[in-house]
Amino acid sequence: MAMAAAPALKHWRTTLERVEKFVSPLYFTDCNLRGRLFGASCPVAALSSFLTPERLPYQEAVQQDFRPAQVGDSFGPTWWTCWFRVELTIPEAWVGQEVHLCWESDGEGLVWRDGEPVQGLTKEGEKTSYVLTDRLGEGDPRSLTLYVEVACNGLLGAGKGSMIAAPDPEKMFRLSRAELAVFHRDVHNLLVDLELLLGIAKGLGKDSQRSFQALYTANQMVNVCDPAQPETFPAAQALASRFFCQRGGESQHTIHAIGHCHIDTAWLWPFKETVRKCARSWVTTLQLMEQNPEFIFACSQAQQLEWVKSHYPGLYSRLQEFASRGQFVPVGGTWVEMDGNLPSGEAMVRQFLQGQNFFLQEFGKMCSEFWLPDTFGYSAQLPQIMRGCGIRCFLTQKLSWNLVNSFPHHTFFWEGLDGSHVLVHFPPGDSYGMQGSVEEVLKTVANNRDKGRANHSAFLFGFGDGGGGPTQTMLDRLKRLSNTDGLPRLLLLNQFHDVVTGSCIQMVAEDAMHHYEDIRSCGNTLLSNAATALCAGDPGPEGLLIVNTLPWKRTEVMALPKPGGAHSLALVTVPSMGYAPVPAPTSPQPLLPQQPVSVVQETDGSVTLDNGIIRVRLDPTGRLTSLVLVASGREAIAEGAVGNQFVLFDDVPLYWDAWDVMDYHLETRKPVLGQPGTLAVGIEGGLRGSAWFLLQISPNSRLSQEVVLDIGCPYVRFHTEVHWHEAHKFLKVEFPAHVRSSQATYEIQFGHLQRPTHYNTSWDWARFEVWAHRWMDLSEHGFGLALLNDCKYGASVRGSILSLSLLRAPKAPDATADMGRHEFTYALMPHKGSFQDAGVIQAAYSLSFPLLALPVPGRAPTTSWSAFSLSSPAVVLETVKQAESSPQSRSLVLRLYEAHGSHADCWLHLSLPVQEAILCDLLERPDPAGHLPLWDNRLKLTFSPFQVLSLLLMLQPLPH
Repeated sequence: MAMAAAPALKHWRTTLERVEKFVSPLYFTDCNLRGRLFGASCPVAALSSFLTPERLPYQEAVQQDFRPAQVGDSFGPTWWTCWFRVELTIPEAWVGQEVHLCWESDGEGLVWRDGEPVQGLTKEGEKTSYVLTDRLGEGDPRSLTLYVEVACNGLLGAGKGSMIAAPDPEKMFRLSRAELAVFHRDVHNLLVDLELLLGIAKGLGKDSQRSFQALYTANQMVNVCDPAQPETFPAAQALASRFFCQRGGESQHTIHAIGHCHIDTAWLWPFKETVRKCARSWVTTLQLMEQNPEFIFACSQAQQLEWVKSHYPGLYSRLQEFASRGQFVPVGGTWVEMDGNLPSGEAMVRQFLQGQNFFLQEFGKMCSEFWLPDTFGYSAQLPQIMRGCGIRCFLTQKLSWNLVNSFPHHTFFWEGLDGSHVLVHFPPGDSYGMQGSVEEVLKTVANNRDKGRANHSAFLFGFGDGGGGPTQTMLDRLKRLSNTDGLPRLLLLNQFHDVVTGSCIQMVAEDAMHHYEDIRSCGNTLLSNAATALCAGDPGPEGLLIVNTLPWKRTEVMALPKPGGAHSLALVTVPSMGYAPVPAPTSPQPLLPQQPVSVVQETDGSVTLDNGIIRVRLDPTGRLTSLVLVASGREAIAEGAVGNQFVLFDDVPLYWDAWDVMDYHLETRKPVLGQPGTLAVGIEGGLRGSAWFLLQISPNSRLSQEVVLDIGCPYVRFHTEVHWHEAHKFLKVEFPAHVRSSQATYEIQFGHLQRPTHYNTSWDWARFEVWAHRWMDLSEHGFGLALLNDCKYGASVRGSILSLSLLRAPKAPDATADMGRHEFTYALMPHKGSFQDAGVIQAAYSLSFPLLALPVPGRAPTTSWSAFSLSSPAVVLETVKQAESSPQSRSLVLRLYEAHGSHADCWLHLSLPVQEAILCDLLERPDPAGHLPLWDNRLKLTFSPFQVLSLLLMLQPLPH
C-alpha cells in the first residue's frame, strides 16, 4: 500500500514572506488575493455638494443649494462641513452580488439614507465603504440617493504638523474616491484567515509546534487558492476552518474582548463635534450589532447619550431598542468620565448621582461598574464614593503609561482611604485601542501580572479617542480566535470613555469658559433670590447681609461696600452656616478681642507684619525671610533661606506637551530675583496690614503681589496677579521650612493622605510632582507649616521645601494655554501641635470660601441665625442641597465627612423644622435602617476615619 506523501520541508522566512505577499495591499496586487477584494466598479450617477461653517441638522441641510462636484475636489477649511448628495444607479449585471459605496475622503463622514444616519465613513477608522446590499435581488431598486455629511476634521482633530499640535485653521480636505463596487465577501474571509495564521506563526515563534501548524496551513492555502478562480476558495477556507476549530484546553486564559469606542467628550475638537462623533460611531456600531447578534457594545458617559437623544432621536430610539435586547449596555455610572484628581468630593458624587439617575431613567437600571480607561489619576476616596453609589467594580488602564514604574497587578482589590474595597481590573494589553490581532491577544496573556490568581482579563478593541469604534474585520478576527488551540479563549463584549481637564484645543477651553460664565450667572441669581427670601415681608431701604457658607463660626475682616463704590474694613462674626447683620456704621467700634495688626517698614526696605499670632518679615524684594509663631517664638522658615521664592523651570516634555511634566525639568531651576526697593506698605495696620511689590518674571511676564495679614488670623495671605506670556516654562513658588519629616500631608477629596518627602525608591522619586486640593502640611512633633491655596492643584514637598505649582506654558494642543492674566491666592500657616488640632483644614476652607456680603432689597435681619452647626471639629458638613427625587418638595440632603482620620461622635444641631431624618447613600436612596431620632433639634452621628455620610432631611410642611 502506498504511503501518503509527507509535507514538503519549508524554509521559515521564505514561507512567511510568501504568505505576506499573497495578502499584501502594496505588492503584487495585480495577481494576489488582496487585489481581488473588490470586483467590477462604476462611478456614481451624480455627485453634488455644498459647504457650510455650521453643523446643520439633516432636514435643513438637504434643502440647501447643492452644486456639481467630482472626485478630486477639495473642500474646507477646518471645522466646516461639506454635504454631498450622492445619486446611485446599480448596474443590472450585479444581481446576486454584494454591492458597496466606496468612499474615501479626508475628514469624518456620516452616511444618511432615507433621512436617518446609517454609517460612519473614515479612512483613519478603516471604514471606507458602505454596504448598499449584501445581495442585490432581482426586484431591488437600482437607483437611490444618499447624503454624506463630511466634517472638516479627522478622528483626532486637525493638528498642524502633528496630532497634538494646535489645529490648522486653514487645512483643506479632499474627496479621493466615490464609486460603486462589487465586494467579494469570500475574499475578505480568506484574507482574515491568512492574516491571523501569519500572526499566530509570528507570535508563537519557532519554538512552538502550533506556530508551525499555522504557517504550514497558510502556505497550503496559498497553494490551493487561485485568486482568479473563486471556485478554489472553498478548499482554502476549509483548511483555515480545520485549524481554527482545534480547541484549546479548559485551563487556557480567558479574554473578554471588550469592543471600545473611546470618545473624548472634548479634546482636539470642540464639544459640538463630539455630538457628531457619537452619531458616526454608534450608528456604525448598531449596524455591526444587526449583522453580529453575539456582539455586545457597552457605552459610558451619560452626557454623550443625552446629546444623541437631543440631536439624533431616531438613532437614540434604536440604541434603546438594542439595550432592551442586551446588546447595547450602558456602563460607568457617571455623567462623563471625569478627571480623578481635580474635582472636589461633592463634584465626584454629582457625577455618579446624575449619571446613575440618567441610566436608570433611560435604560431601566443603574451601572454596577465604574469605567475610566483614559484618566490619569485616581483619588483615594474613589472606592468609598463608588460603593456609596452602588458600584463594586472599577476598570482603568492609564497607569500603564507610567515611564518609571510598572504597577504590580492587573486584577486586585483597591482599599480606599476609609477602608472601602472595590474590585479593580487593568486590562493587561495596556491599551484601549486594540484591533483584535494575534500579537495583541498574546501580549494580553503574557503581560498579566496575576497569573495563578486571575485567569480572566479584558481586551479593549476599537478605534478610539476620537471615536470610530470596532469594525467588522475586528469582529471577524475575534470570532476565529474565540477558542483556538495555542491562544487564550469563549468571549465578546464592548465599551468607551472621556473628560476635559485643560489638555484640549483652544475652542474647547473657550466653550468651557462660556459654560462657567453661565454657571456663575445662574449661581449669582440663586444667591440673590435666596438673600431676598430671607428678607421677605420686611420693607425698608436696601440692606446688606453677611453669609457664612461653612459649618463653623467665623470672625474675620471683610471689605464692605460703601456708597459711591468705596469699601470699608469691618470685623464681623457670623455663625455656622448662617448669616449676621452688618454692624451699623454709626455704632461705636467694639474693643478688639485681639491685638491689632502692626506694619513696620525698616530703612533697608524690609517690612514686618505682626498680629500677635504670627509675625511676618519680608525682604526688600518681597521674599519671606521670617515667619514666627509669636506665642512660642518658633521660626517656620529654614535658617539662611527665604520663602515666597518664585522659581522658573524649562518645561519641555518628551511629547505630550500639555499632559506630562518630566523629572528633568527640576534640573533647570532658575530663581526669579526682584529689585530691592519695590516693596511698599499697602494697608498700614489695625484690622488689616499689607505690603505689596512688583516682580518682572521675564521680559514678557510680570506679577504683582499683596501680602496680607488680618487681625486674629493664623495665616498670612499672598494675593497674586500674574500677566503670563511664556513658552514651555513652569512657574512655582517655594517655602523652605524649619521642619523635618519624612512625610508630608496633602488634602484630597473628603480627606487627606501622606506622601514621602524623600526619593529613596523609584516609586518615591516618581512622585516629584503630586496633586493636592486646598492645603498641604509638613509637620514634626509639636509644630508644622501648612501651605493653603484657593485654586492650584500641583504641589510637592522635597526634603523641607514646600512648593506650589502656579502656571505652565504648553503649546500643544492649545498654543494659547494659560496665556494672559491670572489671579490666585495662597497662604502660609505655621502652627503648634498637629494640623488637625491647629485648624488647618478649617483655615483652608475659609481661604477658599470667603464670607459673602449680599445686598438685599428690604431691611436686613437684625439678628444672627445659624441653620446647621456641629459639635466636633473633626467633622465637616461639606454640602447642603435639595433632594434630587423631589426638588419642589421640602427635602434636603446633607453630606458630611470625618476629616481628621479618627473615630468621632458628633452632634448635628438643626435650626430648620425637621420632620424626619434618614441616612441615605450617595444616590440619595434611604437606608431602611437609617432613621435617626431627633433630640432637642439635634442628631447624633457616628463616623469612622474619613467616612462620608449622607443625610436625608424631610422638613415639616409650611403652615397654610
